[in-house]
Amino acid sequence: MSETSFCPITNWSEDDKPREKLMLKGKSVLSDAELIAILIGSGSRNESAVGLSKRILASVDHNLNALGKLSIAQLMNFKGIGEAKAISIIAAMELGRRRRSEDAVELTKIASSKAVFEVMQPIIGELPHEEFWVLFLNNSNKILFKAQLSKGGMTGTMVDVRIVFKLAFEQNATAIILTHNHPSGKLQASEADIQITKKIKTAGQQLDIPVLDHVIITENGYYSFADEGIF
Repeated sequence: MSETSFCPITNWSEDDKPREKLMLKGKSVLSDAELIAILIGSGSRNESAVGLSKRILASVDHNLNALGKLSIAQLMNFKGIGEAKAISIIAAMELGRRRRSEDAVELTKIASSKAVFEVMQPIIGELPHEEFWVLFLNNSNKILFKAQLSKGGMTGTMVDVRIVFKLAFEQNATAIILTHNHPSGKLQASEADIQITKKIKTAGQQLDIPVLDHVIITENGYYSFADEGIF
């Protein structure tokens, strides 16, 4: 359906109307703009909901992760988007994020650094601040428990080694994996990252709870100490 000349969605053919298209052909055939159009329901006097959705997506280079980071105020800057429509978009984006997080939980066995990334990216990959988490594993490398150990600013975060192993004993963990995010997107270990890893690894050797890896997470990638031979 061309958006060159404005035509209300009510005048479109049944095959082109987003709601009808979903019912007739299934959700997978709809474009991102059509799905968002269903969320917002209507556009403005001179623009259809699909046209408005395309304009919003174009503003974030058609990146749904970037769309999920827009605030209510930022969405309301688009003509045709009021508070209710902005909230609907944000709620849908958050549901999608949570679904990704729940899907990742099903990947309970950690067999590689990529598996750590798949579990943790939905949780910390897009945060504007650093968080340090620990995955507590059983002897089959399945996740028994995961916990946030600290939360910091853009400059870093501090970790209490005693709490790490207190939790490990409480969970009967036989190994742990360290992970934290870099909001800057930089996939490189800092000297502070290396030092805290060495400190926790040394404690783990003494307590017979080995540290298997330390994985740095960003929005789009990861850095593994084990893969890089730092361990």
